[in-house]
Amino acid sequence: MKNLVLALGIFLVAFSAKAQEKTVTIKVTIENVMNDNGTILTSLHTNETFMKGGGMIDLAEKAKKGSLSFTFENVKPGSYAIMVLHDENDNKRMDFEANGMPKENYGMSNNEMAMGPPTFADAKFEVADEDLELTIRF
Repeated sequence: MKNLVLALGIFLVAFSAKAQEKTVTIKVTIENVMNDNGTILTSLHTNETFMKGGGMIDLAEKAKKGSLSFTFENVKPGSYAIMVLHDENDNKRMDFEANGMPKENYGMSNNEMAMGPPTFADAKFEVADEDLELTIRF
């Protein structure tokens, strides 16, 4: 009987800890999509995944001239950055000119567009306990 009560107690503590783990929703509006070609690729990154391939959550949607929105759900508190690419030729990667400049439009959270590759520090934002709405402009 003691073992049953102990096991039940451990289960309830573990369950209540999991229930208290708050997650949020991040709604991202992408503005200034130039055409309907290809796909808009959007990724939620941590410092560990930024500029190293796929993100923590990757979303894709058919491009639509103007603006469109993406929603990242069940995001835990922490530091994140969002990167967006208009993959006009649907090859799942950014294409570059011979001089190294990107051929396709891209953007990131905080809309920082410094010369050179983007950094996590420039794109970083904090997730706490409230849903967020962000706008990224190509």
